[in-house]
Amino acid sequence: MYLALLHEGPSGIKGVKIAERVKRTLATDEVLVRLKASGLNRRDLLNIMWRSEQDAPLVLGSDGAGIIEEVGSGVKEWHVGDEVILHAGVNWITKSDAPPATFEILGSSFDGTHAQYIVIPASLLVKKPAYLTWEEAGVLSVAALTAYRALRTKGRAKKGDTVLIPGIGSGVATFLLQMSKALGCRVIVTSRCKAKQKRAMELGADVAIDTAVDWNEALQGEKVDIVIDSVGPATFQQSLSQLRPGGTCVTFGATTGDNVEFNLRSFFYSQCNILGTTLGSKEEFMEMLVFMQQHQIHPVIDHVYDLEQGRVALERLQDSEQFGKIVLRRSDAAADGTG
Repeated sequence: MYLALLHEGPSGIKGVKIAERVKRTLATDEVLVRLKASGLNRRDLLNIMWRSEQDAPLVLGSDGAGIIEEVGSGVKEWHVGDEVILHAGVNWITKSDAPPATFEILGSSFDGTHAQYIVIPASLLVKKPAYLTWEEAGVLSVAALTAYRALRTKGRAKKGDTVLIPGIGSGVATFLLQMSKALGCRVIVTSRCKAKQKRAMELGADVAIDTAVDWNEALQGEKVDIVIDSVGPATFQQSLSQLRPGGTCVTFGATTGDNVEFNLRSFFYSQCNILGTTLGSKEEFMEMLVFMQQHQIHPVIDHVYDLEQGRVALERLQDSEQFGKIVLRRSDAAADGTG
């Protein structure tokens, strides 16, 4: 038996609880991982909102890192004691324009990572970089990979580009800021929160403005090469308006709604691009880890909770109070060091 943060019953946070689960038998291609840390993502909130009382209990979570405790008989590349990070993109191995039809995100239709243990296919594992703590390694699977694919694969950002990140504060947004600066980009961020603007400047942002003001006026007419937007309708028109002719808007989220309106004529006359993205392949995940290690990028950790405090952690995420990633650690994680 092991403890897990799961959803059962009424939709939303009311249905979230800590409960015991039974370890299942491994298939030949699977491994048992004792998780040390896992990160919260906004998709955890979406998952529990979409679920109903008729649904079977589901362990939440898509991010995670830990130590292999058992391997299936067909697994040759991994061994007991290996320190690993989980890739959340099930069945998406190689870099491609879009994921395969069989793609899904860990913790969607089968148990996720907010637990003491997880049984998963060995194909979802990558080696944990030694320079990262468990808390840092446990928050990369969704937010960091989403940021990397949006910035590098889709946005094709390069040294000297100017990148605009609306709504700084989320895990993806803070990774975008760090990765953009590592590439040598000029970075502009927006936030309604003065404290988050200040934190972003301390993290390396070149300019931070209030989301509520006229962006073009605040930026004195400066245009950008790339906008990476996750806010949706609340900022989308302003995001497009700040693009230079031929610039690119990459979108991966819809925090303020699913439907947007924008000036189509202005958009096509300016020869701009809109690209969608979500998560990324295992190939990109491994590229990202190399990039992060080369530049010694450490995730921004907002708050660390024990697994048993998972419901409180979800409430913090729901209130959008965080700057960076929220972590659920396991009680023995601190004693093991960075690995």
